[in-house]
Amino acid sequence: MKNERLKTMYHETFSGLKLFYRDTNLPENLILNYKVGQIIQEKGFTDMSSIGGGISGNLRYLIASAHAKDLSKFNPDSAKIGHYLLDSIAYFKVLDIQKIGDKTQIFLLNIPDNSISLFKNSSSNLEEEIIEKAQKRFREKIDLDLIPELQTENWKERTKFPLGMDENGQLFFDDSKIKTESPKRIDVDVSKKIIEINKKPWWKFW
Repeated sequence: MKNERLKTMYHETFSGLKLFYRDTNLPENLILNYKVGQIIQEKGFTDMSSIGGGISGNLRYLIASAHAKDLSKFNPDSAKIGHYLLDSIAYFKVLDIQKIGDKTQIFLLNIPDNSISLFKNSSSNLEEEIIEKAQKRFREKIDLDLIPELQTENWKERTKFPLGMDENGQLFFDDSKIKTESPKRIDVDVSKKIIEINKKPWWKFW
């Protein structure tokens, strides 16, 4: 993979990254379909909120994305619920799964569709840093009060379905078909703006 392409992929994924929330209730057999390191595809639009209170339901998707559309720019009512949207056919890497009591948090990183192989076959210190933040958010928010604006029937209808699979647990995307390569370790020194792959400096990152 050429240096400039790698640089573009990482910039598209991590530049301007924000965290979003999407709560629902799912049966345990569907939750168990998610595995750390897995790449999933969501066919429909992904509704989510920038407002994070207590967890409504037994499952929270915490979604890290740099490409979400702020719908409050088009609908003032959307500002009350922090409504953001991802376009259909979105890809995610499952970065982390946490469970406390009867609550589960699945942490998803929204990735460009042309970077699936890269993220399937690599790990990075940037991923590790945001995983730590995600785990902290889960611990901090699990016992908070629910956000009333996110308890409406309309919002619950928008967010009730699982991501990356149908209601029967059939995955939309089979990541086992992705070409397996030698695992890469990608480290970014933000202060020097240098990225290293397998400890060898390749190119400036920003």
